[in-house]
Amino acid sequence: MSSSKLIYSTDKTTLYPAKIIRGTSGIKKDIPITMSRLFNGRKGKGGTRLSGFHLSRIELRKLVKHLKQECCSGSTIKKDLVEIQGDKRDKVIQLLTEMGFSTIEVGS
Repeated sequence: MSSSKLIYSTDKTTLYPAKIIRGTSGIKKDIPITMSRLFNGRKGKGGTRLSGFHLSRIELRKLVKHLKQECCSGSTIKKDLVEIQGDKRDKVIQLLTEMGFSTIEVGS
């Protein structure tokens, strides 16, 4: 059975995205991330839009992947905007402040 493929692992050596982003130089964290709620074009279902990230494309993908996993929802990156399915503003604010970003909630 030594040639079997690994299906599940309890290895915790993977880096937390907050550590990856904190260790990167040149990131402007003093500029706040604007967060708004989406309604249009979603058949009444809400969404959360984030903008104002000053990250490279790779770092932004890592950050969005982490947000998706923690919020248990889908998301997409359109140009420099991040859209997360569902009204997850409270959870996203909590996660971003843990990573050292400041956030501003725009709209209702």
